[in-house]
Parts: sequence; structure tokens; C-alpha cells
Amino acid sequence: MSTVTTPGRVTTPSGDHPRRRLDWRLRFAALSLIWGFSFLLIKVGTEGYAPFQVTLGRLVFGTAVLAAAMAVRRERLPRGARTWGHLAVAAFLLNALPFSLFAYAELTIPSTLAGICNATSPLWGMALSLVALSEDRPTRVRVAGLGLGFLGVLTVLGAWQGFHGLDAGGTALALLASLSYPIGWIYVRRTLAGTSHSHLSMTGAQLLLATVQLAVVTPLFTTLPTSLSAGPLLAIAALGALGTGLAVLLQYGLVAEVGPTTAQMVTYFIPVIATAAGVALLDESLTWSTPVGAVIVLIGAALTQVRPKPRAQRLRADTCDPAGKPQT
Repeated sequence: MSTVTTPGRVTTPSGDHPRRRLDWRLRFAALSLIWGFSFLLIKVGTEGYAPFQVTLGRLVFGTAVLAAAMAVRRERLPRGARTWGHLAVAAFLLNALPFSLFAYAELTIPSTLAGICNATSPLWGMALSLVALSEDRPTRVRVAGLGLGFLGVLTVLGAWQGFHGLDAGGTALALLASLSYPIGWIYVRRTLAGTSHSHLSMTGAQLLLATVQLAVVTPLFTTLPTSLSAGPLLAIAALGALGTGLAVLLQYGLVAEVGPTTAQMVTYFIPVIATAAGVALLDESLTWSTPVGAVIVLIGAALTQVRPKPRAQRLRADTCDPAGKPQT
């Protein structure tokens, strides 16, 4: 559930080198848990508030956490009308739209299914990159992963039963939400890669713009709640402060320390945790096709991320014997 812009390079604020108090594996596990439980928190939030209100609250709390982090690190918001324009689009595609779609989807589908739909983002990303990114060439392994992943989606949805008992509208919204992420990533890659602004600065501005977008939309489609439900309100606060704010900071640190490839592996743990949380804490039903299909989806998604070796590396391999010594 990546929700932030990822410029071409990650910079640390003002040349500082933040101290690592926890091993990156522990922070990786924490990020997996936070994002895995996010779908449960969305479900609880929608029990007391409208989906747009859940999303707005989530963004407000998340932006507050990033604003505090920026203040501590003495970060400034990026400058330039063009940068802010691109960030506004990124905010819509990576935050405002998918957050709202997941909130509306969970009105009619279980949080477990929403979490599994989120895991299809790498599949959508692979399919879109073949069209939008000319340098991203397909391979047999990646195409096979794409086909296997969508076979897993059909397994989760019980296609052989004619999707019996499935809310088609809610499922479609969750899948559209997962599709929105790679569209946003491709847009960011084309417009904001290589920016001189830090990752934290760009993400703070992005969440701020998403908050403004929801602040405009929410009053048009919702009315003020007649009473404040404490449980759902706490869920929204946790969703924003942890699932959006703290999670972004954890992701930022992981990308800077171990690289984007390793940090991206968190995607494969989210549906597992979301399913376990939904079944254990919300008593959501689980049939055999859900975990089996989820495993197939994750295997397919992992295969789509396999990159071919660079040409120079292949040439070196071709000119070396099995022991790694150059052939003569």
C-alpha cells in the first residue's frame, strides 16, 4: 500500500544522517503490521462515519504526523508551481482516490478481500508499464507472473461459482483502488523523478494537497454526523497517524537504508496480515479459495518484479566458467 511519491533518488534532510535505533527488519515488520491492519481500521471507521469522512480524517492525522516530522528535521515544503501541480495529481492518484475507493468498497466487502485486492497493485503495474514505460521490457517470467496473478484473483473471487455471494460493486471499487497506485507511480516516475527536493518534503506536500482535495469534496457529499462514535473515531485516528503518517516515515527510512526493492517486499505481507486481522478480530468468514487465491496472487506479483540481468552482466556470465573464472 505505497502511498507516497518516490523521486528518482532519496536524499536525507540537510545532509544529516539519521540514527537507526531499530534494526531495519523490525521496522519492516512494523510497517507490514501497520499496513496490514489498515484495512481493519477502515472497516471500523466506516461503521460510524461516511467513507469520505474516514478518508479526510485519515489524511488530516497523517499530514499532522508528517508536518511534525518536517518541523523536527527542519524540512521545507517544495517550491515551484510546476512541482506543486504534479504533486496535486500524485496526491489524487496515490492518496485521495484510492483511500476513498477502499473506504467505499469496505461498506459492502470484508476487509480481508480489500487487503487481497490491494496486493494486485504490482500486477496492474506490470501491465501498465508494458504500455507506458518503453524501457520496461516484458520477459517470459514476468508475463507468466502477470497471468498467474490474475488467475489468483479469479480464485479469490470464486469465478467457477459465478462469483456467487460476491458484491461486484465493492470488489470493483477495491480493484480500481489498487489500479490507481501504479497509475500514480508511473505519473510520478515521468514527472517528478530526479527532483532535488527530499522524499519527506515531497510526501508532506503530497499529503497536504490530498487533504485539501478531500476537504473540498467531503462537505459536498456528506453531512455532519449527529453523534461522535468513539470507536470508529479512534480507528480513523490510528489509520491516519499510523497507517499514513508513521508508515510513510518507516517506508522512507527503509528505502534509504535497504533500497526500494527490499522495501517493496512489504506488499506481499499486507494481505496475509489483513486476512488474519479480519478473521480474528472482525469474525469475517474465510473459505479455502481466499487464502489459496491470495498465495497465487502473491507468487504472480513476485514474478512480475523479476528483472532481466543487465546486458553487461549477461556478457560477463557468458564469458566465465562455472567457477566464475574468465574463459579463454
